[in-house]
Amino acid sequence: MKPNLSLSELLGWDGASPLRADLHCHSTISDGSFTSAELLAQAQAAGLTHLAITNHDTTAGFDDAAAAAQALSAVPSNEGSAVITYVSGIEISAWNPVSERKVHILGFGLKENSPAIAALCGPTLRARTENTAWQQEQLEKAGYSLDYELLKKLRAASTGFYKQHLMAALTMAPFTSQEYQTLYKSLFKGEGICKRDIIYVDARDAVAAITEDGGVAVLAHPGQLDSYDMVPALVNAGLWGIERFHPDHTQADWDRCAELADRFGLECTGGSDFHGDFGEVERLGQCLLSVG
Repeated sequence: MKPNLSLSELLGWDGASPLRADLHCHSTISDGSFTSAELLAQAQAAGLTHLAITNHDTTAGFDDAAAAAQALSAVPSNEGSAVITYVSGIEISAWNPVSERKVHILGFGLKENSPAIAALCGPTLRARTENTAWQQEQLEKAGYSLDYELLKKLRAASTGFYKQHLMAALTMAPFTSQEYQTLYKSLFKGEGICKRDIIYVDARDAVAAITEDGGVAVLAHPGQLDSYDMVPALVNAGLWGIERFHPDHTQADWDRCAELADRFGLECTGGSDFHGDFGEVERLGQCLLSVG
């Protein structure tokens, strides 16, 4: 059953003051390049009012992030927002067994100790780490040179091992550069030597686990993954919202999300999906939920 909670209640927002909320980004705990504290400081400087750090398949770091936000809000920034509200979040890597396509589910309002999510996502984290280790072996066998000190540092900060870590250890080229993209596609796409994926959880189970642990579940960037067709099934599983605003969404996606939200009584969210140096988006708040 969908939680009986409004967006205003989730964010602790009075509905009258300006809202600038980025409800989708990633830290070093998964596949981002900045720590949670660094992200919160950037959000405050950018004038955001709320920031959700939604690392992949883990609730680790919630308590530290909340403490960092409290410390920042106690010392107003010279520019931007004086108070930054941290929103606990997760992005679960999931699957639609009917269409056989990936589906991502965001979860908000969770606690660091979320047993249903831990049970569901633990195998995903282990499988991803094992798969990336296999990818590293393929690179080494092919004679690629890796920065092992950097790789060790990135892995130590994260709950998993990601291909973004491998790419950082392979090249210093910026993510958006032709050099980076050419290398990435040649290795991880098509017939690349590192092309191999893992098995993901059913998206309906992701929604159920988030709800069981006291959070609210949101369908992430349906325009990016073309996951609109799963909305009815996810609503039946307890879906609470849909991510309307995302860098990969067009006006047509905005309109479609709004129509689905109206039809199924869903809340609309938005976020930048910022990964720092490991992603295309240049800054937090580049895409956000804004009112006033």
